[in-house]
This record gives sequence, C-alpha cells and structure tokens, in this order.
Amino acid sequence: MSDVTVQFFASLREDLGKDRMTIPLDHSLSVSDLVIKICAAGDTAWQSALDSPDILVAVNQTLVERAHEVQPGDEVAFLPPVTGG
Repeated sequence: MSDVTVQFFASLREDLGKDRMTIPLDHSLSVSDLVIKICAAGDTAWQSALDSPDILVAVNQTLVERAHEVQPGDEVAFLPPVTGG
C-alpha cells in the first residue's frame, strides 16, 4: 500500500482549511472516486467545493479528466479557476 498526496491550492486551501493530505491507496481509482474518499474525511462543504466543474485536477503535474486513474504513489492537485485582470 502506498499513499496518494493530495494538494489544495488558492481558494480551495482556504475553503477546506488545509493545503494537503495523504490518502492510503492500494489500487488505482478514478479521480472522481478519489474525491469521494477525500470528502469522507471532511464535511459537506468539501463535496461541493471539489465537485465543482470549474475545479481543475492535475495528477503528477499534468491536467487530467475526472475519469483518469490515480495510482498509489501519485500526487494529485486540485486547482480552482484563476481570475485576474
């Protein structure tokens, strides 16, 4: 078994109250299924924050779709939309 490192950036870090966490993982699972595991460790605010279609997901520093398979040992980052002017 190996851990997946999960990182939250910018407003997500503020909304969720943490910048990173580790999830034990012994088999691959989709990003969507990983979100379910992550939300089990948080509260209802986590589900709405991480399920937003505006949130980008990167696995090992490459943007991926929610169906992408996360492997034990991967690094997963959740990135809110960037705004500015």
